[in-house]
Amino acid sequence: MPTVEIEDTYAEAFRSIYAEVLITARDRRWLDHAINAATGNASSSILCDCEAGLDRYVGPGGDESFATPDSRPGAIVQFHVPRFKKDREAVLEKVLLARLSQNVLTCPTTACFSLQDTESYFKLGRKIALFGDGHQFRDMRFGRKVWVLPIMMGEFVIDRRFGFRDGLMGGNLWFFSESVDAAVEAAERSVVGAQSVPGVILPFPGGVASSGSKAGSAYSFLFASTNHPFCPTLREKLGDVSRVPPGVNSISEIIINGYDLDTVARATQAAIEAAKDTPGLIRISAGNYGGRLGKNFIYLRPESQPR
Repeated sequence: MPTVEIEDTYAEAFRSIYAEVLITARDRRWLDHAINAATGNASSSILCDCEAGLDRYVGPGGDESFATPDSRPGAIVQFHVPRFKKDREAVLEKVLLARLSQNVLTCPTTACFSLQDTESYFKLGRKIALFGDGHQFRDMRFGRKVWVLPIMMGEFVIDRRFGFRDGLMGGNLWFFSESVDAAVEAAERSVVGAQSVPGVILPFPGGVASSGSKAGSAYSFLFASTNHPFCPTLREKLGDVSRVPPGVNSISEIIINGYDLDTVARATQAAIEAAKDTPGLIRISAGNYGGRLGKNFIYLRPESQPR
């Protein structure tokens, strides 16, 4: 099997603020419904209000070394907002308020807890508890200070405070492949590899982006558009502008957000290791803007990563 080329380059990541939320439910079926709803339309900060995704399952049926407060199946979910976004804290609070109230509170059998005991926090539970229309009450459940809302199916329990802290967004890998099928398989393998590292999310559908973007556009009203030099079907039209190598007919991408530079870098290496032997994969690369977007560089070759 030919050895895949791992380009000596880096992914350019940028700082975020993020909240880490634990959702629990009666079983995996309803847990997944809550996860999918709460992280919907959260692939890219280009037009989404945040980037969100599943970190890992915990408790019964998941990582059982992580005990959930109510001893039920749980999932850790991250919600990221770029630090460069204006009023970023207000944006993150609105993200959490909308998504937890509309997509977790409404999902049968769920409860919701914060995983970040930080100096910075939102009094989110109190705001969501107002849905109780005066019948909500504070209580101690599972050794935690919570709000309890009476709802038609019973009760909804939510922590009073939800912390947030600095994180990292924009880690990425590109898979230059002979075909669409090879590009999909390489990306799928890389997702499994990245998800083996706790503390990261891959926010795009299935963890994979088919439409990598560039900053700016030929249209003045768009601030991002298709990364045309890397579109295989434009190779002949673009001529020397094209950056698609011969034999490459499809390029897939994954995006990795997480706790910090070290965590995202470890997930990147795990993703490369998982994908590198994919049949039809020609090159693994990454996208960057020469330091204009972020100041955190994640090198594809470990020996190039500063210590």
